Amino acid sequence: MEYADDTGRELLALRGAFLSRRIHETFTRYAYGRRRRPEADVRVHGAPRWKHAMHLLRLLASARDVLRTGELTVDVGKRREPLLAVKRGEVPWSEVEARMTRLEREAGEALRRTTLPAQPDRRRVEDFLVGVRRASALRTP
Repeated sequence: MEYADDTGRELLALRGAFLSRRIHETFTRYAYGRRRRPEADVRVHGAPRWKHAMHLLRLLASARDVLRTGELTVDVGKRREPLLAVKRGEVPWSEVEARMTRLEREAGEALRRTTLPAQPDRRRVEDFLVGVRRASALRTP
């Protein structure tokens, strides 16, 4: 069972204010930096750490999807089994690399078409945070 008080509901209603085109840079830059680790594992040990590869695929797909839809979805849905197959090492590294490259390309294409704003709505977020801090400070223990 999920529960949210008034502050939680206000924060949930605000979640779109955190999203912007910067997701592309943030997610893909992080993924690119992390991608070097499994590639190094392949060179040194002959195989990547499959769990890391799975998470990179999930991250890149999330970036693409947020840019396409304007919403962050944590549930991987129908991609769950293919991701778990990667985690179990059942997918050849060359295919994982090809998927990563495809997802990076698709995220770039989604960036060009996205309706997300260039920057997060800092004013709305800051107003929320100040209001929460103010309400907290005014509460008596």
